[in-house]
Amino acid sequence: MRKNKSSKNWIIQQHRDQYFKQAKSSGFRSRSAYKLLELNTKFKLFKNCKTAIDLGSYPGGWSQILKKKLKNCKILSIDIKKMEKIDGVDFLCCDFQKEKSKEKILKKLSNKADLLVSDMAADTTGNKDLDCIRTNALCAEVIEFSSFVINESGVVIAKLFNGKDFLNVKNLAQNKFRKVNFFKPESSKAYSKETYIHCAGIKTL
Repeated sequence: MRKNKSSKNWIIQQHRDQYFKQAKSSGFRSRSAYKLLELNTKFKLFKNCKTAIDLGSYPGGWSQILKKKLKNCKILSIDIKKMEKIDGVDFLCCDFQKEKSKEKILKKLSNKADLLVSDMAADTTGNKDLDCIRTNALCAEVIEFSSFVINESGVVIAKLFNGKDFLNVKNLAQNKFRKVNFFKPESSKAYSKETYIHCAGIKTL
């Protein structure tokens, strides 16, 4: 007997929900840890990385992956919400969009970063179009901010949604970086419009 479309979707959802169980059993603080692992497989983010930033790090799933995979690397996690300590990871509780925070972050880094990753999304309102606009605006802020804290060959990964303002974010990234790609990990939920932008190599005059 052939399965109908809704049955197939249910099976896919159940399969992807296994990431939540895997994260819990592996001690990761969020299922999104697997997204970063997939992004690394796709883009080789961790190669030759000596300084990394996790922007919007709470609860810490991505910071855990950075710590696990990067040896002899300085890792700085940043969020406005206090994150539980991870051994070997520095944490700054601040709003990256404020000018004073940029100074604190640069001081904490010593050297500009090779990698900046961000899984941030705006708080949901129930209005999908508004949520998309707000998250994509946040992604644009991450891209703008990255030019202050990564080196010329640095790499940025940030979350955005397919929808309103997607092209604006894409154009912004292409104006600032030599390479811009998009990738949706398998561990993203099937119904989610999220994808991740990969930017590499700051354009110089």
